[in-house]
Amino acid sequence: MFWMILRAQQSKHFKKPPKHNPSELLRFRVNAIYGQAIFGYAHSLASKWVAEVMRLQETILKTIGLGKSFKGFSAVTDVNLDITRGTIHALIGPNGAGKTTCFNLLTKFLEPSSGQILFNGLDITNEAPAQIARRGVIRSFQISAVFPHLTVIENVRVALQRELGTEFHFWKSGASLSALNGRALELLHEVGLEDFAHEKTLNLAYGRKRALEIATTLAMEPELMLLDEPTQGMGHEDVERVTELIDRVAKGRTILMVEHNMKVVSSIADRITVLQRGSVLAEGSYHEVSSNPLVVEAYMGSHGGDAL
Repeated sequence: MFWMILRAQQSKHFKKPPKHNPSELLRFRVNAIYGQAIFGYAHSLASKWVAEVMRLQETILKTIGLGKSFKGFSAVTDVNLDITRGTIHALIGPNGAGKTTCFNLLTKFLEPSSGQILFNGLDITNEAPAQIARRGVIRSFQISAVFPHLTVIENVRVALQRELGTEFHFWKSGASLSALNGRALELLHEVGLEDFAHEKTLNLAYGRKRALEIATTLAMEPELMLLDEPTQGMGHEDVERVTELIDRVAKGRTILMVEHNMKVVSSIADRITVLQRGSVLAEGSYHEVSSNPLVVEAYMGSHGGDAL
């Protein structure tokens, strides 16, 4: 419809020129130029609008000048992130670089001192953590956060309970949640824990507890998963298992993760942002950031190696 109106407007200014009347001929030429200008401007605006819509569709999360200060100390300063939909984006940096603070800002566990947070093009800077979670931004924490005395499947059912709308129906029997068992088992299968469904969670190895956390995160149907150091404190075998798991569940999803293990980052991250002292130091592929002299110095000191 927009283009039909433009075409109609354009046609008004492109009638056949009068043959013998100079004043009419002049008016015709002015109108023709005017019509071309309107059409060209509108076409340019429409093209820019389409390009912006396409860019926003590609970008699931964006921060603009994000900052956080604590009584004069700037923990995060002017951080601009651009997370592409359907990718694994890693946030790395030395200890104290501001990575977890950034996570807390993105999920509103901390209030930003400055800047904006955009999710799917919507400004969520002033929204509460629960609102952001309902939008599909779900996070895990550095410390394992599961219910140790519940079974594995019961942990997942707790996360799924929102589907029934009975999360505050404390008087109901636990048997009322049995309708969720099918979906819970599907999620446990996805993270490789279906054989442990009825095991008490406290009996799981640490790596499997982290896998269970990912299952409960998936139960919330996240559009964007934020994983805070998912392999922290793990042995070599658990690191490999969880790395493979993250890579597997990332299919069709977007993941932003904080991670110290560079082997993990190099193997699964599509793009990497490096923080130092609360600011973005570098961004790019693993090859680009690992060979960046500023990044090498930040990690290794001025006499460090050639690459990470």
